[in-house]
Amino acid sequence: MESDHDIKTRVTTLEELKVQRKGDDCLVVIYAPVASDLGRRHVLDQEVVTIGRDRENDIVLDSDSVSRRHARVEHRDGRIYLTDLDSTNGTYVNDDSEPVRDCQLRRGDQVKIGDTIFKYLSGSDVEAQYHETIFNMTITDGLTDVGNKKRLDQLVQKEIPRAVRHNRELSLLMVDIDHFKDVNDTYGHLAGDSVLRDLAGILQKRLRPDDELGRYGGEEFAAVLPETSLYGAVKIAEDLRGLVEQHRFIVEGEQIRVTVSIGAAALKPGMDAKGFFRAADEMLYKAKNSGRNRVCPSPTEVPPHD
Repeated sequence: MESDHDIKTRVTTLEELKVQRKGDDCLVVIYAPVASDLGRRHVLDQEVVTIGRDRENDIVLDSDSVSRRHARVEHRDGRIYLTDLDSTNGTYVNDDSEPVRDCQLRRGDQVKIGDTIFKYLSGSDVEAQYHETIFNMTITDGLTDVGNKKRLDQLVQKEIPRAVRHNRELSLLMVDIDHFKDVNDTYGHLAGDSVLRDLAGILQKRLRPDDELGRYGGEEFAAVLPETSLYGAVKIAEDLRGLVEQHRFIVEGEQIRVTVSIGAAALKPGMDAKGFFRAADEMLYKAKNSGRNRVCPSPTEVPPHD
């Protein structure tokens, strides 16, 4: 369920990716407001590389969420360090909830500056890392680090024939944040990004190893549950709903309440991928229209043998 204020998943093709220069240590853009920036490689071949909104920076990020002089990356004693330059919105590394002041970057670290996320690559195999990063970008949502819609579509297309061939059950959950537009309008899109990342982490921890979570678009996620009946899917969905309701989301230094509505569907004979997603989405709409912060069908509506 999307609105004009949604933060969309940014997707680009390999042909659209722009590569600047080749080198060992570099920052690669894996999430950005502008699709053409995805995959752009910034080589760290100077002693100091500055990042900010001002045109005089080495890496220019044209966004109101980025300070004029936001951060710098510098070589010290053979290592690479990231330093925040007293930016307004802070500089973040990986999943840390607190902004960094000065820290050493390690291979694979993700650096978030405003609404752009970089991945730090280094070492003799940096070219292989780069191509692996580009491939992962085609099937992964850069903000939440879970699969994107393309990945979900591919997975369901694969799982449906497998479930039919082996006579196994397959279920699907559609998860949508309630009143997400209010979060963006009240706290800004950076806060919305933070909620989306936190939510993905909460959902991922409850799901089982064979389940797969993805960001379907905007504030909507989907979870593919192999070998799971509708009854089992609804039980998992209710666990997820409760975990989100109890979680303390910190936005702009204060706690806010975030809830989700979840629709669940089980694969039925003759159902294709499009119909499977539609069935779960219809249940999601029912949950929304029934008051939000609930699962449809509810646990009491599904017999244990289903």
